[in-house]
Amino acid sequence: MAGLGQAHAQETKAADRWVSDTLSTYVRSGPTDGYRIVGSLKSGQKVELVNTQGDYSQIRGESGDLVWIRSSELQEQPGPVERVPQLEQQVNELSSKLKTIDDSWKSRIQGMQETMDARKARIDELEQTRHQLDAELTDAQSELRSVKARLGDENKDVMMRYLVYGGSIAGAGLLAGLILPSFAGRRKRNDRWF
Repeated sequence: MAGLGQAHAQETKAADRWVSDTLSTYVRSGPTDGYRIVGSLKSGQKVELVNTQGDYSQIRGESGDLVWIRSSELQEQPGPVERVPQLEQQVNELSSKLKTIDDSWKSRIQGMQETMDARKARIDELEQTRHQLDAELTDAQSELRSVKARLGDENKDVMMRYLVYGGSIAGAGLLAGLILPSFAGRRKRNDRWF
């Protein structure tokens, strides 16, 4: 069943046809079917409407002759023969504009990508500098703590030295204060003997 359907579809495609745009329509010498045929006009040919009477319209063709044609065979828009080149031109213009827009967007996107890449590189560089400065700050803080600890120890040593020197001087002064008066008293006694 499916095979028959496909075969029928292929036969239909092989038998497909389209009506040619070169059709022509007859024109008459008067506004009814009773008037004789005096010529024909091609499909899509441009004409000028002069008068309308019943089902017929009087027109002036490219040759300038006045003839009658059924009003139903006239249309207000140009036929495909005239419109297709205009449409093709519009398509070409729009395609060109789209290509220009596409190229412009590609250029802008590339510029933005380059800017983003440059900013990312700058951010990475700043991040690396920040990490380096953080490490240097940590080292400096550690060294500062070490220096403060040494300074505290040195202050204690200096204070101990001052206490020792001060104690030594006070002890020497006390000792001198005790010993010297005893020497001074002996001299006076010696002086009395004179």
